[in-house]
Amino acid sequence: MKEKIHPKYYEITAKCACGASFPVGSTKEEIHVDICSGCHPLFTGKQKLLDTEGRVEKFRKRYANAAPRKAKKTTKKKKAAAKTAKAKVKAKK
Repeated sequence: MKEKIHPKYYEITAKCACGASFPVGSTKEEIHVDICSGCHPLFTGKQKLLDTEGRVEKFRKRYANAAPRKAKKTTKKKKAAAKTAKAKVKAKK
């Protein structure tokens, strides 16, 4: 290995927002994490629902009176222009 190119390695104690701490190795002197295996719902089996405002109900309320969009009708001029454009492309081939 080359000398003086690698960062310094520390044996530190990482701290979680829930209060847990655990030993890890890192190139940083301090690590503070928001969530760890002690408080993550995957490991604890407890799920926290953060839907305090009722997002689904808020969405349904907002779009309850919205009418579905109607398909746009193409005019005869647009259809004729599309046909002539296709004819020009075929004529070039």
